[in-house]
Amino acid sequence: MADSSAAYIHMVQNLIERCLIFHLNKEECIEVLSKYANINPIITSTVWKELEKENREFFEAYSESRGRNDRILAEEETRQLIQRMMSKHIDD
Repeated sequence: MADSSAAYIHMVQNLIERCLIFHLNKEECIEVLSKYANINPIITSTVWKELEKENREFFEAYSESRGRNDRILAEEETRQLIQRMMSKHIDD
């Protein structure tokens, strides 16, 4: 039983690592793994927390990087919205 539990936890860890590759945050990862891999959210959350403990520096940098990427996306979306508004105003 212990071997299968360890294998399951290892699988969840690998899935979380894939979520990280796609720049998902903890909540997004929990939701995706629950929906598409049928992983109990408590399991994903627990494994994520353990990974954070073991890799504190990585997760701090990851969170900071996600924040920068979110701001860049927000700026890009704002720029596109302004361009559409200006284009519509010129067309009117």
